[in-house]
Amino acid sequence: MPAAGETSADDPATRASVTLLPGRHRRPEGGHPWIYSNEVRMDAAAKELRQGTLVTVRRADQGALGVAMFNPHSLVAARLLDRDAARPIGRRFLARRLERALRLRERLFEAPYYRLVHAEADGLPGLVVDRFAGVLVVQSNAAGMARLEPLVLDALDALLAPEAIVLRNDSPARAFEGLIPETRVAKGTLGAPVIVRENGAAFLADPLEGQKTGWFFDQRDNRRFVAALARDARVLDLYCFNGGFAVQAACAGAAAVLGIDRSEPALKLAAEAAALNGVGETCSFQRGEAFAEAAQFAAAGERFDIVIADPPSFAKSRKDVPPALRGYRKLTRLAASATATGGILFLACCSYNVGEAEFAEAVRRGLGDAGRGGRILRVSGADADHPIHPALPETGYLKAMTVALD
Repeated sequence: MPAAGETSADDPATRASVTLLPGRHRRPEGGHPWIYSNEVRMDAAAKELRQGTLVTVRRADQGALGVAMFNPHSLVAARLLDRDAARPIGRRFLARRLERALRLRERLFEAPYYRLVHAEADGLPGLVVDRFAGVLVVQSNAAGMARLEPLVLDALDALLAPEAIVLRNDSPARAFEGLIPETRVAKGTLGAPVIVRENGAAFLADPLEGQKTGWFFDQRDNRRFVAALARDARVLDLYCFNGGFAVQAACAGAAAVLGIDRSEPALKLAAEAAALNGVGETCSFQRGEAFAEAAQFAAAGERFDIVIADPPSFAKSRKDVPPALRGYRKLTRLAASATATGGILFLACCSYNVGEAEFAEAVRRGLGDAGRGGRILRVSGADADHPIHPALPETGYLKAMTVALD
């Protein structure tokens, strides 16, 4: 297993090679950035390569396909970095990819609060970087990127000169790569939650202890859309986290907002955000389990003009999909049952293993179970700082539906 900080100069002339089995070159040649273990000739030399080793990937005829990070013990054995096998992978390569990602975000957003790097979609497999102005939160989810991490941090420091860099290397995905979890401050100090500015409102995020990187930038545009519908509405946010949907709805003129979450630290940050934005009297937050709370509201005949349900992932793998779909169906039924006639229901799915059509069908069935009809106003995904790789549907994981209910 690669140790933190372990890296070495890449020389294409002496770099190790792995060879694909006959006929297995077509998909990666067509643009897919992943090569699976059953597509590689796993001879003794390939099996002996250390996790995260940079390799030249070759077709069965020995023609070079590109340069990749290789892990002989992972289902995704090779993650392509560049189609040019002669390209050295080092600080200069990483700096150029980071500069490209930064230029794109600066075109998309005026303020420096966004996902700066979205892994494969930004040409940096396994790497996630979220930016909170002068604080960067970095996550390396592939063994190869873990080995390149010192160079990544050096390039980020040169590019943005951040006050602090936090490593949130505690994603479950790291276990599949043979990596140990780790959370630490790699540069500077961080003694309090950081400010996040979004859609004209200010929030608090905890990069060290909060979920994922401390904030979910992917829902930015969906929060804006739902907030625009919230004037004079009674709003229920069933998975409120740090208050992104709830506080923005209140700032847009909602009459009353109730946020539900299981996390006491998240609820505390949500309440602080409400006060920070001058809507502390409009918003209330309470600890609870979303399914149980929605069922209780429905049974009591309490109805809300807008109900928001943005749960954590229900499907960590394909085997979890059937129960996940039952979960989304049940959540839809309960949330719809707590939504007033003529109200708005917003539902989201961040499980990339669940397809868009599967999620839509679960929502349809859930609405039927609740005896509710309606019209889909909007089908959406993540905001533009979470670009989608054209050949990798997994990078387009977020699915959301906004429904006007009869």
